Parts: sequence; structure tokens; C-alpha cells
Amino acid sequence: SLVVYNPEWSKGVIGIVASRLVEQFYKPTIVLTLFDGIITGSARSVKEFDLYNALSSCSHLLEHFGGHTFAAGLSLKPENLENFIHSFEEIVASTIQEKSLTPTIDIDNEIDLKEINNMYYSILKYFSPFGPGNMSPVFMTRHVFDAGKARIVGQNHLKLAIFQKDKRCFPIDAIAFNLGEYYEHIVKGNPFHICYHIEQNSWQGRDTLQLVIKDIKLDLS
Repeated sequence: SLVVYNPEWSKGVIGIVASRLVEQFYKPTIVLTLFDGIITGSARSVKEFDLYNALSSCSHLLEHFGGHTFAAGLSLKPENLENFIHSFEEIVASTIQEKSLTPTIDIDNEIDLKEINNMYYSILKYFSPFGPGNMSPVFMTRHVFDAGKARIVGQNHLKLAIFQKDKRCFPIDAIAFNLGEYYEHIVKGNPFHICYHIEQNSWQGRDTLQLVIKDIKLDLS
């Protein structure tokens, strides 16, 4: 598990932070801060691990808690923090299954790139704002190629222009954070599959659509 505490954090953002940490580390996560002398926190879980039951097992160390299988809120006295962290970790370690620690991505729809345009994006915006409880839709597209613009940016990020052969579509800009390991495969002109969010990128007064790639799978067929 992952339990982090900082008395200076804003109570209003700890739920968002917990969700982001689960996305990055894929383990049951609790983010805690101090509010009016009481430690308050927001917890998020991974698939097939009952977070509420785990907190119930630590209830003797908590002032209040509530929620459901995948998300919860809690509060405790500062003097119970160390024992709570130890107890929660013991419960997670003894009950979580190995498959629950393997990251998965839920795909909302499989589409071709030619379907992505301003009209399509305007329809998506009807379902916003996106965030915890209403996550941005995740799409999948198979057999894509880079249009010769692949490059590494930052530490390990990929900047691409994606297209599908024989689909009559123009290349679409894409960014893939922390997926630089796929650069050598992609730059050689090999096909690959992607799952992604669709976002609007504003630059110098011009709005364009961009794919934010969550994962890449090599097409070895």
C-alpha cells in the first residue's frame, strides 16, 4: 500500500492526489493532511481490493471513516498515525491478491482515427467536467503508425503524429508520457496499438486535438 502524509496539503485536493497516485503506482493509496488538529484523508483502491473492509479492520484507530469498495474518506488523531499506517499495510499485504497489483486500463470504445474531429470532441465535452467519479473516456485504436515525427521530449516522453494506413485520415498529434521505451520500435515505421484520451491543445491562439496516450502495445502480427 501507499500512505502519504503532509500537514500542509490542502484538504480539497487530497482526493485528486490519491487518484493520481493510484494511476502511477497501482496500489491501495491513502493521502492524509492535518485539518483543525485532526488528520483527515482520502483513500483510493485498485480493482478487486475492498478498501472499505480494510479500513474497517483499522477502525479502532480511526475517529470516522466512510465510503465504499474503491474510495473512502477517514479521520484520525495524530497520535494514532504511525499505528494506523502499520496496521493498514499489514492488512493490505495479507489480503490483496497478486492480480490486483497488475495495472489494467478500462477501454470505453474502440475507434478509428478518422472518427476523431472537432464535432466528435464537442460531443465528448457534454459529459465533462472529467475527474474522480467521472473519468475522461479512454479510447483504443489498433494498427497505427507514426508519420515520421516521433521524438523523445523531456525525461522519457514521446511526441508523435499518429495515422492509420488506408483509413483516409490526417495524422493527429499525440503525446505519450513515460513511454519512451517504445521509440525504437515506432521510429522504424512499425505498427502499434494505442489507448488514449482525446484533449484539446491550445498553442499561440490555435486549438487542435491531441491524443494523450496512456499505453502502447506493439503490433507484432
